[in-house]
Amino acid sequence: MRLVIARCQVDYGGKLTAHLPMATRLIMIKADGAVSVHADDRAYKPLNWMTPPCTLTVRDAPADLAATTAELDERIDQVWTVRGGEDTLQIAIAEIIDDSEYDLGIEPGLRKDGVEAHLQALLAENPGTFGEGFTLVRREYPTPIGPVDIMLHDARGAYVAVEVKRRGEIDGVEQLTRYLKMMNRDPLIAPVSGVLAAQEIKPQARVLAADRGITCLTVDYDALRGIDNAAERLF
Repeated sequence: MRLVIARCQVDYGGKLTAHLPMATRLIMIKADGAVSVHADDRAYKPLNWMTPPCTLTVRDAPADLAATTAELDERIDQVWTVRGGEDTLQIAIAEIIDDSEYDLGIEPGLRKDGVEAHLQALLAENPGTFGEGFTLVRREYPTPIGPVDIMLHDARGAYVAVEVKRRGEIDGVEQLTRYLKMMNRDPLIAPVSGVLAAQEIKPQARVLAADRGITCLTVDYDALRGIDNAAERLF
């Protein structure tokens, strides 16, 4: 990835036209060819951009800039032209303040289950979330049809199986039902009750869980992480 901080003006032509007057901005050129122009606000959204497939051509500014730039309030050193189909992004560079390149390596992609796995670990570390006197037996408690996320003892010493989801839906209730059916055949741990723990639980899942005798627990993920204290909220 190449990051360039420069005084520049930007002109876009294609399905519509747009002009950004001379100012200091960040220009980002990615390995896939994408080019985006950013200001020091607007969060992640660029002021203008071109997505691949596109090509970037850099040339010294011609003597006659009238056909190249929309305003000539200061000297232009380079003109960058990004073309993609019928669209053109033209960046007129007056001054490059910083120019850096970084090799970010191969992107492994978003781990969609990362929050769920972290939530499971946090709940295992804080069994009191389920009620006073609850203690951890173990995470990933094995059953013949797969591991239950968390196994606990309640205050009376009875076993409680917990299935952890980011979003509790009917599939999660069905999954926990199968685990409970299998575990309650084992006289060494039966009776085993069940809890579906999630950041959000769908109404249909709550209805089915109640029908199956499964407790639903909505979990405050931020509070568990210690970055939000519900007791200090005004609302």
